[in-house]
Amino acid sequence: MIVSRPGVAVRLARMGDAEAIRAIYNLEVTGSTVTFDLVPRTLEVQEAWLVEHAGVHPAVVAEAGGEVVGFGSLAPYRARPAYSTTVEDSVYVRRDRQGMGCGRAILSELVRLGTDHGFHAIMARIVGGHAASIGLHGACGFELVGIEREVGRKFGRWLDVVLMQRLL
Repeated sequence: MIVSRPGVAVRLARMGDAEAIRAIYNLEVTGSTVTFDLVPRTLEVQEAWLVEHAGVHPAVVAEAGGEVVGFGSLAPYRARPAYSTTVEDSVYVRRDRQGMGCGRAILSELVRLGTDHGFHAIMARIVGGHAASIGLHGACGFELVGIEREVGRKFGRWLDVVLMQRLL
């Protein structure tokens, strides 16, 4: 299904989107703390990620002007069976398209897909101080449920994680 917002369309990700997704993600791996990954993804790793996100835990892309300008996904929250109805979201928007509604379009579609797939809760784990992502999640109905203090380390800094949740 394609969901349209002014200037952006969100659809399920396809294998042909791997390089565009990888480019967006790797810039954040190497230049920010919004992901705690430390090693950029290869194309093969990105393609395997897309295979993992082709079913009940989908990946979506946002397109504008025929280009992938953002992506998001749902992933299992924890491995133990009792968590199976809870998922974690991820949203990434190309830097030149941030603040233009792409993130909201992606997250809104992930909430819709999570609901359609029968999940009960979506969790967001956001690096502390990332006001844009915290604001995006709040605008999409997520509530702050906790802060994990200094659980990550990147670029020589201890990093907090803000935990937000939306019940479906």
